[in-house]
Amino acid sequence: MRNRGKWRGWLCAALALWLCAPGILYSEGEVETVKDLPLELIRSYKKKNEFNPLYTQRFGADPGVMEYDGRLYVYMTNDIVEYDAKGAVKENTYSKIKTINCISSDDLVNWTDHGQIRVAGASTGIAKWAGNSWAPCAAHKEIDGKEKFFLYFCNGGNGIGVLTADSPTGPWRDERGRALIDRRVKNCADVVWLFDPAVMVDDDGTGYLAFGGGVPTGKAAAPGTGRIVKLGADMISLDGDPVRLDVPYLFEDSGINKINGKYVYSYCSNWDTMGNGLRLTNGAIEYMTSDDPLGPYAYQGELFPNQGRFFGMYGNNHHSIACLNGEYYLFYHNRPVEKGMGITGNYRSPQIDKITVLADGTLQQVKGTMRGIEQLKPLDPYREVSACTMSHQAGSEVLGENGNTCVKTAPGSWTRVTGADFGDGCEQLTIVAESEEGCTVYVTLGSVDGAIAAKAQIPAGEKGEVSVPFSASGQQNIYFIFDGVATFFSWQAR
Repeated sequence: MRNRGKWRGWLCAALALWLCAPGILYSEGEVETVKDLPLELIRSYKKKNEFNPLYTQRFGADPGVMEYDGRLYVYMTNDIVEYDAKGAVKENTYSKIKTINCISSDDLVNWTDHGQIRVAGASTGIAKWAGNSWAPCAAHKEIDGKEKFFLYFCNGGNGIGVLTADSPTGPWRDERGRALIDRRVKNCADVVWLFDPAVMVDDDGTGYLAFGGGVPTGKAAAPGTGRIVKLGADMISLDGDPVRLDVPYLFEDSGINKINGKYVYSYCSNWDTMGNGLRLTNGAIEYMTSDDPLGPYAYQGELFPNQGRFFGMYGNNHHSIACLNGEYYLFYHNRPVEKGMGITGNYRSPQIDKITVLADGTLQQVKGTMRGIEQLKPLDPYREVSACTMSHQAGSEVLGENGNTCVKTAPGSWTRVTGADFGDGCEQLTIVAESEEGCTVYVTLGSVDGAIAAKAQIPAGEKGEVSVPFSASGQQNIYFIFDGVATFFSWQAR
C-alpha cells in the first residue's frame, strides 16, 4: 500500500505553486535545460539511435527466448566480472555464474527487467544440487488446465536441470530435486559437453529438448555430440532415450524450432571448419531441417556468421530463434558493454536482429547490427509503467527478482523509455519513488540533456507518489534524470 499521508501537505503546496503559473516551469532566471544543471550525466554504453544491446545495466549471454501472451521473455547467463589478486579484470571462467537474468518486451525496444533468478548454489540457489547456471531456455505448456512454465539450464558442462513456475517471471521451484540430464542417461556418457539445452513444444503439446556439444579429438567434421530427446508430458521427465544427431562441424549451442511446418535445428559451428564442402565458417550459426523433430536433419545453410564479422570482437556465438506476431527474430550476444567499460574478458550482452523467411522456407542469412529492431508498437504511458521498463539507461541498477523489481539511481543516472504515445496530450505525471535523503527527478522529452518538461521533488522518507503538471502529446521518448540516490518504482501519465 502506498503511503500518501505524509505527502499530502507537501503535494498541495507544490501543486499550488505550479498552477499559479501554468505552462511555466521555473521563474525567470532559473535553469530550463538539463545542460544548465550542476549535474554531470553518466554516460550510457548504448548510443541514442541504437537499440542493441537490449539492456546495459548488467551483462547477459546465451539468450534463450520464449513467447508468451504477446511478449518475448529472454533468459540469459548472468556473466559475473572476475578479478585477479591485483584487482584487474580477468578472463571470464564462467565458474561464478549461479543466476539467470530475465527481461521481456512486447515492442522489442523497451525491455522490462524482471531481475535475477537465483538458480544454483547450496545456500541460496533454488536448485541446491547445482553448481552453475548457464545457457538457459524456457517453454510453457498447459497441464491439467493450468499454464505452467519451465526453465532449463546447464549445470556447467556436465548436466541439465529444469525449474518450474506458474508465471514466466517466477517464483521458480525445483520439483525434480536433481538433474534432468546427466551422464547416467543413455547415449549421454560420450557427449563432451553435456549442456546448451533448447526446448520446443510442438503443436500437439509434445516437448522436445536438444542439447550437447564439444569436439572429440580428430572429429571436427562430425563430432557426434548433438542429442535430442522427447520430454514427458510433465516437461520435467524424459519419454525415451536421447537420439544422436549427425551435425556437421558442431561445437555447441543447440536450437530447435518449427517454421512453416519444418523442424529447424540450429547450432554453432566449431573453430576447425577450413576447407569444408558446405561452405560454413568458424563459430557461426548454422541450420538444418527435418520432417521429424527427432531427425534425421539435413544441412541447409549458414544463418549468422560469427558476430566478430560485424562488430570486430570475435568469441563464442550463442543464439535463439523466436517468433512474435508471425515474424522471426535472431537473438545472440555481443560484447559492446564490455568494450564501453574499457575491459576485456568475454563478458557478453544480448542483441536482436530480424530473420527473413523466404517463400521456399529458406532462412536468409542475418546481418548483425547495432541498430537492432524498429519498435513494433508504441508504449502506453497511461497505464502504470515499471521503472524497470526502458530502452536506454546510464548509471542505474535494477534490484529485485521474480518480476518484483525497482531501479536504484545515483547522481547523474537516467533511464529512457522510447516511443511512449501520449495521444492528444496529458496534464500530469505521477512518479512512485523513495529516497532516504531526498532528490529531484528531471523529466525531458526527446533528449537526455534537453529542455526540462517536468521536475518532481522526492522528499526524504518512505515510498510514495509525487504528481506534477506535465504536458506531452504524440509519440515521445521520455527521460527520467536523477540528481541523487533514490529507489524508482514506476511512473504514469494522466
